[in-house]
Amino acid sequence: MELIYKKEAYDLIGACFEVYNEMGSGFLEDVYQEALESELGRRSLPFVSKPKLEIWYKGNLLTKKYEPDLVAWSKIIVELKAVSNLTDEHRAQVHNYLKASSFRLGLLVNFGKPKDLQYERIVR
Repeated sequence: MELIYKKEAYDLIGACFEVYNEMGSGFLEDVYQEALESELGRRSLPFVSKPKLEIWYKGNLLTKKYEPDLVAWSKIIVELKAVSNLTDEHRAQVHNYLKASSFRLGLLVNFGKPKDLQYERIVR
């Protein structure tokens, strides 16, 4: 099975590792978000921070919006966490972002685990 957006995901995860190697664990999610945005900019990787994703129900646009942490290359959702371990609720959040959008790939990245950056590819 071929990975979708292999190069782009590799570049994103590489930027996440750079942030983790520089900062380690222990900061709040917003700090990692800002640091990652800085690193993505330094690497000239295209992204949008906190975009609003529309949600539709039976042809009607809902007023509520989903807001993932980042969308890169206009096709990959990146959701950041700073927790001791990823849970099924975190995975479900990314699945819902993918379901509400036309995107096929989400990256769930956790900076909160000591001595280890956690990340998962979630495909729709």
